[in-house]
Amino acid sequence: MLTSEKQTPVTASPSPRSVTTQDMKLFWGCFLALITTSTAFITRAILISTPDLWPKDFGLSPVSSGELFGAGLWPFAITIILFSFFIDKVGYKAAMFFSAVCYVIYGVMVLNAYSLVHPGGGALTGEALTAAQGKAWPILYWGSVILGLGNGTVEAFANPVVATLFNREKVKWINTLHAGWPAGLVLGGVITILLDQVVKNDWRIVVYLLGLPAIVYLVMLAPAKFPVQERVASGTTYREMLAEFGVVGAMFASYMIFRELQNDFKWDGSITLILVAASAVAYGLYARSLGRPLMIVFCLIMTPLAITELGTDGAIGGLMMDPMEKAGLNPAWVLVYTSAIMMVLRFFFAGPLVARLTPLGLLAGCTALAIVGLNLLAVAKGLAFIFIAASIYGVGKSFFWPTTLGIVSEQFPKGGALTLNAIAGIGMLSVGIIGSPLIGRMQEASWQHAIEAKSPGTYQKVAIQDTYVLGNYSKVDPKAITTLPPTEQGAVTSTEKDAKQGALSAISILPVIMLVSYIGLLLYFKSQGGYKAVYLNDAESPAGH
Repeated sequence: MLTSEKQTPVTASPSPRSVTTQDMKLFWGCFLALITTSTAFITRAILISTPDLWPKDFGLSPVSSGELFGAGLWPFAITIILFSFFIDKVGYKAAMFFSAVCYVIYGVMVLNAYSLVHPGGGALTGEALTAAQGKAWPILYWGSVILGLGNGTVEAFANPVVATLFNREKVKWINTLHAGWPAGLVLGGVITILLDQVVKNDWRIVVYLLGLPAIVYLVMLAPAKFPVQERVASGTTYREMLAEFGVVGAMFASYMIFRELQNDFKWDGSITLILVAASAVAYGLYARSLGRPLMIVFCLIMTPLAITELGTDGAIGGLMMDPMEKAGLNPAWVLVYTSAIMMVLRFFFAGPLVARLTPLGLLAGCTALAIVGLNLLAVAKGLAFIFIAASIYGVGKSFFWPTTLGIVSEQFPKGGALTLNAIAGIGMLSVGIIGSPLIGRMQEASWQHAIEAKSPGTYQKVAIQDTYVLGNYSKVDPKAITTLPPTEQGAVTSTEKDAKQGALSAISILPVIMLVSYIGLLLYFKSQGGYKAVYLNDAESPAGH
């Protein structure tokens, strides 16, 4: 049966121990590791999406570019979850070294792929180039997979290390840690802008620059003595850790993992269901718990949260890029601007806001801002209005992810690295499996209504049926547009941009669901005497592996 929410006693928080120099060295090493992760993420995305870079050198089509992008995503998300099952056994230092080795291997493989199409610094043509591109493709693909493994491993060790170092202020310090993610995006964006022509002449400079933060965090963390995770230090057993997450949580996570692998390796959906069922049975036989009800609630909330934070970024970035280009500005400044907002807020303001509002109060307030921001973006015109709306939305979404991780770590310390990292992995997988298709579906529906309003009967001439993870839907067939008479063709093409922008208003239903959930959680905790963190014991975690 469901594990009681009150099985772990809530003890009064003792005074936090003083933060040592060693603690801060470990923290800054983890911070730099996360910067490396996001810099690797964004620079690879730029290399793949810029026509003059990887698509030109390696002959990438839109389809193969998408496959290559996905090759770095699914290992990232899955590793965060799977590594958490045994990271306490292998040790955080071993995980740190593994991530650094992954970055080195990725760099070597990518540079090797470059040398195949540019032997001796020259450029191949014709059949020789085609043959070289064919040899380079698997190197790029598996190099991206290895990079994803390294990225996921960084989060798998950094989150529980920081939660253990600052186990009386988890929400504050996990927010501060996760300022490293937008910091890496700012770094990658600035590199792209300042070295634009250099990168176009030789994109290897991006790979070399990635090595700098990787080397720094390796040097900082290699001699460090990592803490024993608080779950281990308290004597909480491995089975108790699994029981916190429970069978329901395991089914949710395993579905996300196997559904993502189904998308990438194209196996039948029945195989996914069999694998999920087998995983749930095995997990349940050992853990003997359906899971903590509150943990299940946070797993469910993480899906709309992740889609709201990450899934809409592409739509908003596209919306802002058009007026940026008209103003003669590099569109990459959009990324730098929005990421800088998040970086500053997480680093400097998370602690004071949490102290004043409580973690759930902060999430509720931010969700309200995100709702306002999305609805303003849906109607925004002109560079100034768009930036104001994007700023409101950016402030709103800044604290979603790390605050949720902090709450989960505070409420389920027996879950250790598993509950902390599984919630992050579920969020990342939700974006790809549900978020991107759902947002695309909302945009298509908005476009359909706009076409029917402007030219009744035209939509039926260009619509085709398709399916996505949540069912069947209709979409516009680009080929069919070209067969329409000029008037009807204009009705379709002229409505696309505004219709898809207007879909941001429909997307705001996701933060509305979150807001209702947070209000419910606030009322629940009020009935329990207010929000309080759960502490396993009053002893500080000793240093260990």
